[in-house]
Amino acid sequence: MSKVGIFCGTSGGTSMIIANAVAKAFEVEEDDLINMEEDFDDIEQFEDYDVLFIGSSTWGQGDVHFSWVDAQLEMEDEEMDFSGKTVALFGAGDCVKHGEHFCSAIGKLHKTFKELGANVVGYVDKEDYSYEFSLAEIDDKLCGLAIDEHNEKDKTQKRVENWIENLKSQIPA
Repeated sequence: MSKVGIFCGTSGGTSMIIANAVAKAFEVEEDDLINMEEDFDDIEQFEDYDVLFIGSSTWGQGDVHFSWVDAQLEMEDEEMDFSGKTVALFGAGDCVKHGEHFCSAIGKLHKTFKELGANVVGYVDKEDYSYEFSLAEIDDKLCGLAIDEHNEKDKTQKRVENWIENLKSQIPA
């Protein structure tokens, strides 16, 4: 059975909505849901898991949540090997106020994990979204689940449910 870990960088709690739904759906133990700001110690924590759910809200010019900055740089510097690991990305953004960088943080995390050998799953059809630009858009899809609790709160629950259902066929048992 694959060991699943959830790593989430969040300030307002929006990304944690997804993290908690994932934890419930995939029966992830409480100790395996890592709040990057409070519970993350070292990049070696990633090695404990076969499947990684990676979440971040988007800040500034499409940046990852500050709690991801050091970990992301260290993973790249150490050239960690994520081959054999499955990664699914999720995050929060604001498609109106920051439509020019909507959920770009998950695009940046996608780039890092993909370059380090991870098998990234959980791409989402972009047709249900309205935004100007996003680094999360790859080959006409979003590279993970993007939610906007500011402007599209009414779509969040259905988006999360559909994403989780889709992932159940993509995540190794």
